[in-house]
Amino acid sequence: MIELTYLYGKPGITADLRTHNADFQVQEILPFLPSGEGEHHLLHIRKDGLNTVQVAKTLAEFARVHPKEVTYAGQKDKNAVTEQWFGVRIPGKETPDWQAMNSESLTVLSSARHAKKLRIGALAGNRFKLTLRNVSDMAGMQARIEQVKQGVPNYFGEQRFGHDGRNLDQGRKMFAGRKVKDRNKRSMYLSAVRSNLFNLIASERLAQKGTDVLTGDCVMLAGTRSFFVAEQWDETLTRRLAERDILLSAPLWGRGALPSQAEAAEFEQAVISKYELAADCDGLEKAGLEQERRNLLLCPEMMKYTVLDDTTIQLEFMLPSGCFATSVLRELCEYEDVQERLFQEYLAAKQAEQAGQE
Repeated sequence: MIELTYLYGKPGITADLRTHNADFQVQEILPFLPSGEGEHHLLHIRKDGLNTVQVAKTLAEFARVHPKEVTYAGQKDKNAVTEQWFGVRIPGKETPDWQAMNSESLTVLSSARHAKKLRIGALAGNRFKLTLRNVSDMAGMQARIEQVKQGVPNYFGEQRFGHDGRNLDQGRKMFAGRKVKDRNKRSMYLSAVRSNLFNLIASERLAQKGTDVLTGDCVMLAGTRSFFVAEQWDETLTRRLAERDILLSAPLWGRGALPSQAEAAEFEQAVISKYELAADCDGLEKAGLEQERRNLLLCPEMMKYTVLDDTTIQLEFMLPSGCFATSVLRELCEYEDVQERLFQEYLAAKQAEQAGQE
């Protein structure tokens, strides 16, 4: 995949990420409190070394319900310690003893009934506590953090695309005619194609224009999905942008005309042509997705750090739902995901073993 533009230049600092699962901690933030009544059980669960699908399967088996009755607001990494919300629909039944599920890798922190189903994306955001080890330049890291507090490109993280971009490849094969019956896989592949298109347009925008405005920019109201077109940039709009009341955006592709206009629309169309993405756009439109927008930049909230020793630093920050901690980290340093490296070494060893048996 193409290397995306860095807002502050490619960092020269190196570090290790996820040496241990506890080095990557995430807490989901719900925008509401469980009502206490209803057929849906909302469970606040801490997991360690499990992915979201594994926990959902465990919940379905424990509650003796069909897997479709178990929902969650967001996917979380396996190689991490995460606190996540799950919903289990159990109409007309007694409340299970959820605490009986507790183990070394899964802890039920709380449970409560709720009237509505927990749906994907139903989060206010996520809190992160990340530990970076073997930092090559601690002073440089601290200086870089001060820059990153002002914002980073709001790229979709590499986990959206799967190992070696597999989800993106599968999405394009699906557009070319391959049938995908599994609804979750289909959604994952569509998201990968759409996210890649956003990343490329955002990257080109930052490479060619930086954070400068364009006539016809589609700007978003901070904290919402609402947007409008800045037909002309006047003093009022420029001030609102500086105050982050409105934010520059790039397209999440779908059906209909681009909402951006004039210079901004011409630029976005030019990137589509440059990377020959017309087939991706067409596939997303035929899949029924609608034109939406996503903020061009992301500002980590309440960002702070603690230097643990000469080569270890702990970062804490909060991001809105749908934003990626790895997009913050890539602006700080060139990090190696230790768990990913170990996984790749395991795969290589298995392949060598199989080749030897043949």
